[in-house]
Amino acid sequence: MEAKTERSELTLQAIVDTALQMAIDEGLESLSIGELAKRLALSKSGVFSRVGSREALQLAVIQEYDRRFLQAVFTPAMREPRGLPRLNAIMQLWIKRAGDLAQGHGCLYCAGAFEYDDREGPVRDQLLDGVQRWRAALRRTVQQAIEAGHLAPEVDSVQMVFEMDALFTGLLRDARFLRDPNAPARAWTAWQRLLRASQPQPAKP
Repeated sequence: MEAKTERSELTLQAIVDTALQMAIDEGLESLSIGELAKRLALSKSGVFSRVGSREALQLAVIQEYDRRFLQAVFTPAMREPRGLPRLNAIMQLWIKRAGDLAQGHGCLYCAGAFEYDDREGPVRDQLLDGVQRWRAALRRTVQQAIEAGHLAPEVDSVQMVFEMDALFTGLLRDARFLRDPNAPARAWTAWQRLLRASQPQPAKP
């Protein structure tokens, strides 16, 4: 029984892994039980018994993306001291992940936002929850940098997160659609400019 459970868990992970890559490459709407079964050489009933409906599969893929994204970007940055070191680490890891075309990471948050901007339902809600939680984490980090004196007290944390996210969206388009190898470096330059504008200015003599 234990071996059977382990095999089932391994198969479920393979299903979610394959579905996640499909969603990144072709969009969440591309997911289908039949196509997954074909790619994994499983029966449709074998896939369905593990993931349930197509919508349940889409939700599982978004949850897996959330987990991997936080593991790659947020968790390592939390090892840095609060304030600017942590904020810089987040942006460095975020930009590196977005610009690494060889790894095929993509961004379900960005792609999904355009795919589901005019739709309602559980898939949109799950995507929205991930984006909002990520923005809330960024706002906390910006606020901590303000409290530490690394950013000016008048900095609007909501506005700064908007600009950070806009920078990231532009990076994705240039790196993936325009295939500009310099896009990550340009994004880092833009971040440094935003950072300089947000830091306390020396008092005038």
